[in-house]
Amino acid sequence: MKKSPIDTVFAQGESNPYGKFFTGQTYLTMLSAADPVFNAPIGNVTFEPGARTHWHKHAGGQILLVLNGEGRYRERGKEIQILKKGDVVRIPADVEHWHGAAPDSWFVHVSVETNPSKGPATWLEAVTDEEYK
Repeated sequence: MKKSPIDTVFAQGESNPYGKFFTGQTYLTMLSAADPVFNAPIGNVTFEPGARTHWHKHAGGQILLVLNGEGRYRERGKEIQILKKGDVVRIPADVEHWHGAAPDSWFVHVSVETNPSKGPATWLEAVTDEEYK
């Protein structure tokens, strides 16, 4: 396991168990699991340079809180957004999107799954190199 050179408040975690839905290496630390009391899965995700999610959507939406590094976010049919420390991305329910690290930077964000009782994430195809750049 590589250790991120960028500093964040939460631990990097182990290799992401959802890695089959990502391109490149990512790490996950769950900060709050989905449970009947709080029902808000919150995870700290660390991306190695160039790593990214596949296209996906959340039935209840998602919020990303950028902790450090440089990242990318893109909704289907729209331009890529550059993400930096302190950015907040609010992703509406059922909007197809992907997010990940810039080609030459580590990237760390906290992912908050909103309204998870509406259903799980739907994972789609991998993001091509052409879609990523």
